[in-house]
Amino acid sequence: MNAPRGRPRSFDRAAALDRALEVFWAKGYDATQVADLTAALGIRPPSFYAAFESKEALFREAVNRYLGTVGDQTIRVLEESPHLRDAVAGMFEASIEVALAAPAGGCLLILGIVHRTPGNAALCDWLASIRASNVQSIRLRLQAAVAAGEWPDAATVEPAVSFLASMLQGLSLRARDGATRQQLSDAVAMTMTLFDAMAARPRARTGARK
Repeated sequence: MNAPRGRPRSFDRAAALDRALEVFWAKGYDATQVADLTAALGIRPPSFYAAFESKEALFREAVNRYLGTVGDQTIRVLEESPHLRDAVAGMFEASIEVALAAPAGGCLLILGIVHRTPGNAALCDWLASIRASNVQSIRLRLQAAVAAGEWPDAATVEPAVSFLASMLQGLSLRARDGATRQQLSDAVAMTMTLFDAMAARPRARTGARK
């Protein structure tokens, strides 16, 4: 069978997505030009459009590739660790690893698009929905911890979610600005000290007489 017109016979889509992902991660969506992508993938523009249709379509596919590989580490640790403290600490540690391994530092979901414009609004909304899903994962983990007796009460879940999500996203920004592993680890250690203090609060009593 002949290869699709415009696409090289040796085209490896998974490898191409990995290279495109590195370009988007390093430069951001808006600063990345099709010429940057064709150079990284080693193909000509006709082959690029035959394979991916557009820069936006390739970005979406690259983000999905990210979510299916390195990008799911933080939430996977959060969801799979049996004990709450291990889950939260592991989430932060995985986030540091991902952020420091990035071509330019940080998380693609946060730094892939920084400035919203009419041309990238749909992509901004899509990335925001993915980030919101990650925040929801933190919320569900804390709600489960309340039921398991690992978190004091439901009333403090939302403040804790906001705190943990802000810290998680902040690590990415600090890594992009050049923070070292030690600096990020120190920030996580302080965060976990505060987390432990919140978790150690007495459980709210229900049904008590006034």
